[in-house]
Amino acid sequence: MYIMDYHVHSTNSFDGKSKINDICRRAVQKGIKEICFTEHFSVDPVIPTYGYINLDSYSKEIEENKNLFKDKLVIKKGLEICEPHLNYEKLQEELNNQELDFIIGSVHNINKTKLRKYIQGKNNKDAYRGFFKEVYLLACSSNIDIIGHLDLLKRYAYNDLGNYKFLESADIIEAILKKVIERNIGIEINTSGFRSDVKEMFPSVDVLKMYKSLGGEIITIGSDSHSAELVGEDLNNALDLLKYCGFRYIFKYNRRKPEAIKI
Repeated sequence: MYIMDYHVHSTNSFDGKSKINDICRRAVQKGIKEICFTEHFSVDPVIPTYGYINLDSYSKEIEENKNLFKDKLVIKKGLEICEPHLNYEKLQEELNNQELDFIIGSVHNINKTKLRKYIQGKNNKDAYRGFFKEVYLLACSSNIDIIGHLDLLKRYAYNDLGNYKFLESADIIEAILKKVIERNIGIEINTSGFRSDVKEMFPSVDVLKMYKSLGGEIITIGSDSHSAELVGEDLNNALDLLKYCGFRYIFKYNRRKPEAIKI
């Protein structure tokens, strides 16, 4: 099986703990065939990741490691953009001359507020529906390839509010997935959910089944690792889950063009 990790952070991200070279060496040891670095990026000065990454040095580091690992590991360059539906023109300006393979769009903040603070004073239904409405806005207008960890809020809300009730948010989730399919973008299975208190993937099986039933096909898998030790974590579980939900392919990217790989 061609194992790929399409959500990886290095020290080029503000919260990354390992250098690209160390992550690549660990990936090879784990039998991973392809890796895509998806460093945090934002053009909003209020967001923690703003101004951290130097895109030129990031590109240089990627190229150096491509040469070092050329016979052992395929290395792709991507970004995970916080709220890419906001500050759209400024974002396009910043990325205009960047040669990227892959872009993840994620909701990490709502109204410039971190998710763990956003949930304060809200009940379960209002918190989750508000989050999914923001994801819908992201799906409608962002220049991205996939939506990252579509139900991420449960990581921060689980201990205080519990997990979301799928049926209470099924309409807005369906709207998100239909928009994803309409725009020919995709979603990811993010295995970091297994490493959280929720102990399930992002997104849930219910979301994956709905995506499949609506005709969705484009899907990537990623560990969302921030250290070399966690690269590739639970990818096999993600593949098993995809098979269970009826998917036959996962996707890789080259210069933002998707390519299906049979599971």
